[in-house]
Amino acid sequence: MSKGTKVPGYMQGKGSRNPRGIIGDREIRYKCSLQNTILDVLRGRPGWQEVPGQNNIPQNVQANPKQQGQQSTGQQPSNTGKSGSGSTNQGTTFGNKGSVRNPQQGPGTQPGVPTRLGFQSIPPITRNSDGDWDFYWCDREWLAQNYDTMFLYEHQKILHFRNHYELTRKNLMVKNLKRLKKQTERELGKAEGQSFEFFPTTYELPSEYHIFVEEFKKNPGIIWIMKPAARAQGRGIFLFRRLKDITDWKKGEYQPLSDPNREVPETYVVQRYIENPYLIGGRKFDVRVYVLVVSYNPLKVWLYRSGFARFSNTRFSLDSIEDTYVHLTNVAIQKNAPDYDPDKGCKWSTQQLRKYLCAKHGVEAVKNAFKGIDNIIIKSLQSVQKIIINDKHCFEMYGYDVLFDSDLKPWLIEINASPSLTASGKEDYDLKFGLLNDVLNVLDLENRLTGKEKRIGGWDLLWEDGPILADDGNMECTPNGTTASIPNSFLGCHNDRKRQLRELFTAAQSIKKS
Repeated sequence: MSKGTKVPGYMQGKGSRNPRGIIGDREIRYKCSLQNTILDVLRGRPGWQEVPGQNNIPQNVQANPKQQGQQSTGQQPSNTGKSGSGSTNQGTTFGNKGSVRNPQQGPGTQPGVPTRLGFQSIPPITRNSDGDWDFYWCDREWLAQNYDTMFLYEHQKILHFRNHYELTRKNLMVKNLKRLKKQTERELGKAEGQSFEFFPTTYELPSEYHIFVEEFKKNPGIIWIMKPAARAQGRGIFLFRRLKDITDWKKGEYQPLSDPNREVPETYVVQRYIENPYLIGGRKFDVRVYVLVVSYNPLKVWLYRSGFARFSNTRFSLDSIEDTYVHLTNVAIQKNAPDYDPDKGCKWSTQQLRKYLCAKHGVEAVKNAFKGIDNIIIKSLQSVQKIIINDKHCFEMYGYDVLFDSDLKPWLIEINASPSLTASGKEDYDLKFGLLNDVLNVLDLENRLTGKEKRIGGWDLLWEDGPILADDGNMECTPNGTTASIPNSFLGCHNDRKRQLRELFTAAQSIKKS
């Protein structure tokens, strides 16, 4: 074999290197599953080159039908273990936690992947012909079907952690938050448990239907909201006041047995509806907050300064709970309203929102409200820190949806693993273009930074195995004269990302040269 021949991963021994080598000064090769702003960012990135060929599921990797069914019906995907090493002739995988064989398998078959429900046979570990990439912005479905058989080199980066759904499925998010809250109360006392009072009373249906009925009867007349556990963009959500509106989710003694072939209803969560949302111009809104996690062990979290508030198109009222244009702020819902104006949209930047709230309530009150958002972010991530399969190749950009009530208390509505990157207008495009460019700056595949930065573009380092404090010269959005150390959190503050990046890269290069 000639010196210049590329050697596929499965033919390399443990001491072999990727024939392409660490990235260094060469071009960075990328793949992207999406056709929106992120593709524009990648194509416009200097020194980045798109890998030719299909960006969808490779032909030689077969999707697991059982796993496909779980995704489509909202059931929990299988939970595999952490990275491990395969045999010498297959390379190293990062999805399997050992070689466990299914007794049902015949000789010569691939060992099964351990799951909570048993074993699944998996296809042979392969190195795809178009897999010579350094960075892959993949979708969740591709990851679920390929993670357990992927071969990754040391330097490669891929979007999503293996079991990201532990935080982003509505029922699992609440389950994990409840568990950490109980643990905190047991170890540190009830007072400390109050820091978890940021999500509404929630039950999973149909599994907790009888428990919900007891709670429902204790609070007659209040409004509840039903949400599919695994859907997005407001699909399937409705409000109700009467139990007869959710009879499809009865279970056990509440379930009629007259039709044994009746399908099990889709998993939903039912939550107490927040009836006193903060209103601006008589309209309800929530806030989209972007959070970047580059590691769960140790936990390392970045918070983006910019985001947006999404407003409903119709004035708020509890008299018409069936009107989705009143109660749901999702753009996918609001853009269908009869009087929706696509030029104006229904959005404010987070900077506009913070200025408005400061003018009405004062800087201190708003600072405390936004500090509550920091608490939501950290507590929610800590609730899955020991569950998420951590891998140095993976990262996650979450879209948190937060609602303020009339007392300026923030409430966690949901967390999105794939927040929309499709722009609704020029301002939205500029926001998302800068956001995604700065994600790549934080990941730093070009190796231009020192690794000790607290701010990179619009991203501020919020947590690294503990809270990060702001530098003295980085005190935006604080009262004049503030000298005490404050958290390195500047959501809704001035985002002069281009100037900051120029200064940052210049300083980093000087440090590296010295």
